[in-house]
Formats: sequence, C-alpha cells, structure tokens
Amino acid sequence: MKLNKIIVAVLFVLALSALPINNAFAGKGTGAFITIAETDGVEENSHLFYFFDLRDRETFIQLTFTDFRNVGSSATAHIQIWDVGNNCNENNFFDSYTVNDTHVYNMRDIQTNDGSPSGVVLPDGAYGIVTAIVRIDNPTNGGEGQPIGNMRMIDNNGYEYRTNAQKIGQTFFDLESGIPGVFHSFNFNTNGGVDLSDIVGIPFTFLSGPGGFEITVSPVQDIFAPFDVDIYDLNEVPFSCRDVVFSCVDEDNPLLDELLQNSGVNVASFEYGINNAIPHSKGGELLCPGNTISDGIVTLIPEEINFNTCNDCAEPLWFFGFAGLNNGNGRGSLDSFWTFNYLAVLNDPG
Repeated sequence: MKLNKIIVAVLFVLALSALPINNAFAGKGTGAFITIAETDGVEENSHLFYFFDLRDRETFIQLTFTDFRNVGSSATAHIQIWDVGNNCNENNFFDSYTVNDTHVYNMRDIQTNDGSPSGVVLPDGAYGIVTAIVRIDNPTNGGEGQPIGNMRMIDNNGYEYRTNAQKIGQTFFDLESGIPGVFHSFNFNTNGGVDLSDIVGIPFTFLSGPGGFEITVSPVQDIFAPFDVDIYDLNEVPFSCRDVVFSCVDEDNPLLDELLQNSGVNVASFEYGINNAIPHSKGGELLCPGNTISDGIVTLIPEEINFNTCNDCAEPLWFFGFAGLNNGNGRGSLDSFWTFNYLAVLNDPG
C-alpha cells in the first residue's frame, strides 16, 4: 500500500492544481474526481443511502418514486435501518409507492407512505444508517421509474444539515481482484465560525442470494473500510495523520476489539471529527489528532482488507461517506465525499 499511497498522492496533488478551493464548507470534485452518484439512473433495483441522528437532533428522510413517462408504475421500497448505538441492530420494513409518490420518514415517528405505523420505533438518542432499496413492481409496462431522495437533520443548537441521498457509485474493494481502486476526499474550512464536524462513513455489501433487495453492514468485525488519512493545507503540503476504520460501530460495541484485531488498525468508528481545529460534534474520535489545520482537504486512501471470515460477503465491499461542518449555532453544511478512481487513470493509455 505504500506504493499506492505515493501514486495517489502524486495524482491528488496534480488534481489539486486544477481544482479551485472556494469558500464552500464542503464540496464535490470535478474533472478527474468522480462524484458519488446521487439518486440518478434507472435500474431494476435502485439503492439510496442516508444517515440519521436523534441525539439532540431530528432527522427527516425523503423518498420520491418518479416515472417520467407517467404510465402508472408502482414500486416496493425495502427500508433498512441500523442503530449504531445499539450494537448496529437492524430494523426493516417494506413500503409501497405509486408513480410520483413522495413521502418523508420522520425518524422519531416512522410511518409508511399511506400513514400507517411502520412497526419500527427507535429509542431517543439513536443514530445510524438508513437505506431504501426500491424495486419497480411492473417494469414491463413501459415505465422507467426511479427513486430520488434527500435528508434533513435539524440540530437543537439551531443549525441544519441537508443533502441528497447517495446512490451506489464505485466499489471500495473488490473481492476477486483484491485491489482497492478508489480513494475518497472532502474539503473543509472555518468560514462562518465553523468549529465542529461530523464525518460519517458507511461500508456495506449485498447479502448472498438473488435480487439485490437486501444489503448488510454487519457483522461489523468483518465489514469495515480502513483508510490511511492525510490532510493537505492550502499550499498543497500533505500532513500524515493515522489509519482509521469506518464501520457500523461505536466504542461500546462488544465486537469492537475483534474488529480492531481483524483490521490491524487502532481506531474504528461510524463517525469522526476532522482534527483539533474542527473536532467532532459529539466528542468522538478524530481523523487527525494533533493536527490544527483549519482550511484544507482530507484524503482517505484505502488499505487492503481480508474478508475470509465473512461468510455472507459474496459481493464486493462498497463505501460512501458524508462530511458535515457546523458552527454549533445557526450554520451547517453537509455533502458527500469526492471519489477518485486512480487505477482507472493509471490504466488509461491516453
């Protein structure tokens, strides 16, 4: 991985030279950077991803089933919810949508599209992952339906996070090739008094079996994404941080020690702060402890992992992340990570 890191660093610095750094809190890249797909595309199953937080916050998850031909398509949505603070416990239910239905799931009072109880009741203080896997029920009638979605998180301190749901983009690590081919990145600054952050990462895979109608983020000790973290300042000077693991886990999870042993990394979490200048909103671990850069770019370079103990992991590992910044008062911003496929660039004969 040292060679990969050097190659990535060179390519990243070259990309930075062509990438303007503006006053946005957090953003997505252009050009060589490939943004994670955000609720675009037509497939048999479409997979949307969100995160939620009820720790002195309210979260609203919106799902819309569209069909530009408006021919009466219908769809079934499989909603899966993982509560990180409850040992990554999963709850799920199915919901029905007709063309152009829009529904907002209040994560503190989750009801289905027709207003019925979903059967899922989350405790106060729950936080974690929401997925919506949407299958078109009647694809042969000429409809080309697809879901779109967004999320809104309101903090009791007065700021909000808003962004689109994410859709599957690129794999973090392919089981067959054994090569991690994508690194992730996001920018940050302290404009507007920003001094807190929420950096969330979600690794997942599909369960064995046909249909792709169910994903899994557990067992947490086997489904994780390890990264080598670096921070670049505005002069493009890199500062080496540490290796971290993203998984559906907190410090109280009984499987944390096994996860750390399997990953070979000393810290694992669902969420992080950036550094000492912009720590975590909830007092969690930092990506780069001891670092005080207040304006720059974080890169997360994937490390190799071993899935030998994961009996259900018949598919590649996928990963995406969100970067939230706030000032603890009235200003907040939330965006998805950039993704950069450096292997594709290296293999491009042009």
